[in-house]
Amino acid sequence: MATMIASKQSLTFSTEPWLVVLSLAVCALTFALSYFAWRRSGFLKSVLWLELLRCGIVVVGAVLLNQPEWVQEFRSDEKPALLVLSDNSQSMQTKDVLVKNESGQSEAQSRANAIESLLNEDAWSAFASRMDVRVNAFPADGKADGTDLNSALNQAIESTSRVLGVVLISDGDWNAGQTPMNAAMRYRAQGVPILSIPVGSPTRLPDIELLSVDTPTFGITNKAVRIPFSIESSLPRDHVANVVMTASDGEKVTKEVRIAAMSRTTDAVLWTPKTEGDYTLTVEVPQHPDEVIATNNTMSTPIAIRQEKLKVLVIDSYPRWEYRYLRNALSRDPGVDVACLLFHPGLGKVGGGNKDYIKEFPNGMDELSKFDVVFLGDIGLEQGHLSEEQCKLLRGLVEFQASGLVFMPGWQGHEHTLVDSALEPLLPVTLDTAQPYGFGSKSPMRFELTEAGRRSLLTKLADTQEENLDAWSTLPGFQWYAPVIRAKAGSEVLSVHQEMSNEFGRIPLLVTKTFGAGKVLFMGTDGAWRWRRGVEDKYHYRFWGQVVRWMAYQRNMAKGESMRFYFSPDQPMIGQTLSLRANVMETNGEPLSTGDVTVRIEAPSGKFQVIRLNSGGVDSWGSFEGRYEVAEPGSHKVVLTCKQTSATLETTFFVQGATRERIGLAARPKVLEELSKVTNGKVFSLSDREKLLAAIGNIPDPPSTLRRLQPWAHWITVASMITALAAFWIGRKWVGLI
Repeated sequence: MATMIASKQSLTFSTEPWLVVLSLAVCALTFALSYFAWRRSGFLKSVLWLELLRCGIVVVGAVLLNQPEWVQEFRSDEKPALLVLSDNSQSMQTKDVLVKNESGQSEAQSRANAIESLLNEDAWSAFASRMDVRVNAFPADGKADGTDLNSALNQAIESTSRVLGVVLISDGDWNAGQTPMNAAMRYRAQGVPILSIPVGSPTRLPDIELLSVDTPTFGITNKAVRIPFSIESSLPRDHVANVVMTASDGEKVTKEVRIAAMSRTTDAVLWTPKTEGDYTLTVEVPQHPDEVIATNNTMSTPIAIRQEKLKVLVIDSYPRWEYRYLRNALSRDPGVDVACLLFHPGLGKVGGGNKDYIKEFPNGMDELSKFDVVFLGDIGLEQGHLSEEQCKLLRGLVEFQASGLVFMPGWQGHEHTLVDSALEPLLPVTLDTAQPYGFGSKSPMRFELTEAGRRSLLTKLADTQEENLDAWSTLPGFQWYAPVIRAKAGSEVLSVHQEMSNEFGRIPLLVTKTFGAGKVLFMGTDGAWRWRRGVEDKYHYRFWGQVVRWMAYQRNMAKGESMRFYFSPDQPMIGQTLSLRANVMETNGEPLSTGDVTVRIEAPSGKFQVIRLNSGGVDSWGSFEGRYEVAEPGSHKVVLTCKQTSATLETTFFVQGATRERIGLAARPKVLEELSKVTNGKVFSLSDREKLLAAIGNIPDPPSTLRRLQPWAHWITVASMITALAAFWIGRKWVGLI
């Protein structure tokens, strides 16, 4: 333990020259007056002592008036510390430091290898007698996802009481924590300079990096799965590459992609799995001849392939053509179990027909919660159609059970009555109640995709964007559309009327919206059945199949006999906050209103977090919610548990994207330059070792600790002066001078 040793002591005065002269003059005058007073008394001994006391008081007062200070200087017996901080993050593995080999040719080595000679304490042996040299790396294990310069600098200066200076060796790739300028200001206040050694090239090397592969959580057998990916290129020219996706069963899919120069390219491959099971998909971008780094051209992600059986409920009033073709399309889909409910005014009772028909609206939450998607046709809130209670049940199904709801209005205009029901907040559009029957035309009218519609999976009727636009432009037209005024805020318009518009713009025809945990779709025409003309089920079946699966996707991420678990966004990235939801049922099938529901999430590193999910209440259909901060990429294990029902559900989810610590990015020497500038330090290159050693040798020792004793301001001095004056006054009384 360090101790402080007093090395120097001195008495100093803080005063002006004129005050010294005045003090001497007062003292001289006092001495003269005292002598004459003693002589006038006949040289009495008692008066002598009294006048000596007077002179003493005046002399002490004159000295105190010049503010004397007793200064003690203390020095520590501990040597000052020189801290050498080296960057140990993954970005230091980038090979962009050019060095000459034995043959005199330049070759690239990693940033970490380039600084190895500075990490040995023998490299700083010249200062061993004067300084305590400490070489530390950050992060300590080298595996942290991010470089936190601020924390590294703060921890360094807190590790010792006497820091002479800091040598910071890094590529400057600060990507985590607070700004390092906070630590720099602290160093400046303590007079500690930062001597920086930037490592790495400030310009990025020629490289192609596969940034992300956004694989969905699960797919369906014999249904095409879209695997989007992103590629970043620092090459100076565009080039064409054959991107290969390989499944764990050996199946390969190749996609020719034009990779743009000095930018990011996004594309996707389509893969149709034949059997169910857990797969690992590996996407690889071939190495370019000019590319320096080939280790970041491959990425693997997991996906679960399942057999599908979605439950769909279709409700309508009249068996119009749109209803009939939709029912046929869903009935013939092997992954869909369809139930139909027809409120035909000409029928004596509801139900009848083939096995797809049910006799009444599902009774209660437990029966309705079985359906993944509900289609509402030309029906409304009126006698013989839906009741207010049934509208509330449909709203709860979407909001708390993550089911989908599709509005498909018709020329009877029953949908306008839903504006006054519990379903009104779910409508993604504002309806014109003054025109409940909509608008018809003798000539066919057509859809026009918006920018969002061109990107959406719902409107993808062909494999490429060009073919998809051609498909929509050649679809048979419709001759009726719903009375829509505008799309509501928060909704997404996928398609508009090609010609008709109002003061709000084009009439929206295909609109989606998220409500609670579920999704809503509004189809503003009843002419989709015409899409079969000349091509049979090519477009009609594909469109409605995509709608059903898109709306039911989140709800079916993970499900057991009495529990469901899903999250949003469904393709999470590092740094995002996941919204976790679970639906829990009691043993009798009723929704669990309150209970202890927890989810344990284990990250790829082994770190885990237990999150207690909060209940939405009695009317929340057994819905429980929570949040989780995503900090690591890779596969995360999830265990959902309910204490009341003793039920558990195990699943996984995959976090997409690369880590913040990426190999191949350019170094950031400007960061280190700013740190040195703020702390009055300097910047050196790896080749300036002699200059660096000289600069360290010129750093002055930390200043000594000074202790100042100020007697003129001490309470004992004041008390002593008052006592002396009192004694002088009493003495004058005693000798008879007063």
